[in-house]
Amino acid sequence: MKKLSKVQLKQQALVMSVADQIEAEALAEIPGMVQCWFDVEYHLFPGSLLLCFQFEDDSALNAAQPELLKWQKKLSAAMLKKGVILKDMRKHLTFTLLGPDD
Repeated sequence: MKKLSKVQLKQQALVMSVADQIEAEALAEIPGMVQCWFDVEYHLFPGSLLLCFQFEDDSALNAAQPELLKWQKKLSAAMLKKGVILKDMRKHLTFTLLGPDD
């Protein structure tokens, strides 16, 4: 893995802080959510940011699906507060059963 530049380290810290904040809120509000994880290619940031809410099973995932837009808006607002504009908020957050290593 290539070493991150100073700018990329700042981007990583920003994404981590937003992900931690959103994850804490979501774990409290969404039953069946296991964790929040993200994937990003820093040379394509912010367009490549993908935050995933992992659920324990299909029933929890299906029950949470109507809330997806609300959480996409929360992510977009949290990133905007940090000075990062997500052009299409629907591309940057998804609900899944897969973990970060799957």
